[in-house]
Amino acid sequence: MFGFGEMINILKKDPKKIVFTEGADPRILEASSRLLASTFLTPILIGNPDEVNEAAEESGFNIRGAQIIDPNNYDRIDEMVDLLCEIRKSKGMTPEKARKVVSQANYFGTMLVKMGIADALLGGATYSTADTVRPALQIIKTKPENSIVSSVFILVRPSATGANEVLAMADCAINISPSEDELAEIAVEAAKCAKVFGIDPKVAFLSYSTFGSGSGESVDKMRNAAAKAKKLNPDLPVEGELQFDAAVAPRVAKTKCPQSEVAGYANTFIFPDINAGNIGYKMAQRLGQFDAYGPILLGLNAPINDLSRGCNALEVYSMAIITAALA
Repeated sequence: MFGFGEMINILKKDPKKIVFTEGADPRILEASSRLLASTFLTPILIGNPDEVNEAAEESGFNIRGAQIIDPNNYDRIDEMVDLLCEIRKSKGMTPEKARKVVSQANYFGTMLVKMGIADALLGGATYSTADTVRPALQIIKTKPENSIVSSVFILVRPSATGANEVLAMADCAINISPSEDELAEIAVEAAKCAKVFGIDPKVAFLSYSTFGSGSGESVDKMRNAAAKAKKLNPDLPVEGELQFDAAVAPRVAKTKCPQSEVAGYANTFIFPDINAGNIGYKMAQRLGQFDAYGPILLGLNAPINDLSRGCNALEVYSMAIITAALA
């Protein structure tokens, strides 16, 4: 069952520090104020201390206890510059260039994670997804077993039984048109993340075809990607290609693919491209009354996540807990 209670309990046992790259944003300040009322997660706010405190006072939020760090007045800036030069030496990074780069809040915050000063990072309230992902790729980099960064959305709504219905959808935010190999990797990573949220993953590779009922390059891609995902993780229940109705409706699955153990009961959905993924999760959110959490970035060496620029303070608070718990 999905719930923040378990994540908060994890963090209470091992409190974390999370960087917010947009420290003066009212939504960040409200979420930080709420976090500071507890003891399981300490916000690090990037920005000029006078400006951040003034913004908090104007908005009526108590951020006493938050750490505020100004990239233009940081006592470990030389150490940070040297480390960035080492990380990016193959790209010709010089101390002069590095100093300019780390003056940007998104790079500065990512370097705080790299240096171990923070455990996680949450950005994107005003930055684009690319501006959050780019520093992460350059500095934090992908895990040895991963070739790409991808993303998953966790969708939650109450069910008639009283328990929450929880689904995972990927990749809805990062990879525009992933290859077969990339889709297989996305599926395995999405399933790992789904388990963190209490989902026993049953993975469906979605298409306009079910087991060859349609044909085309996209159909072949999803069928092949499903086969590759099975090879990557033979114990993971995977099926594809499936139409969405065959993936979620047992009655339809009995007609279209009666031998499948996944069809009719899928809860982790892999989309063929970002168009389908982004449309799909937003339809579930707006028409299906699901709460959507994400995008949760997958494949990085440290938990760094992106906010929607249309987010509210509650979403910031929720994503902060999720991001830190993944640490």
